Amino acid sequence: MKVYLILTQIVYVIFLLPWLVFWGLSFMSFDNGIGVANTSFVLAITAYPIAVVACSLIAWFIHKRKKKTAVIVNLIPMLWVLGLGSLLLL
Repeated sequence: MKVYLILTQIVYVIFLLPWLVFWGLSFMSFDNGIGVANTSFVLAITAYPIAVVACSLIAWFIHKRKKKTAVIVNLIPMLWVLGLGSLLLL
């Protein structure tokens, strides 16, 4: 269990570098004006490091008592990783 948590969190840290580039570029969505869709897009991208830290802390706190819940909580930031990974592959 500890190895799984460590490996997935290493993946999350590696994806912080391309995330920073996409986060900076996401502000170009405001070039045509400020709207709900633009703001939601930037906030969704901005939430990645917050989700990584929050989910990692929660997973480490509950990994001894509830192993399956810890795995599920630790996989939440994987949604951003898969989205960014698919963009990088295309």
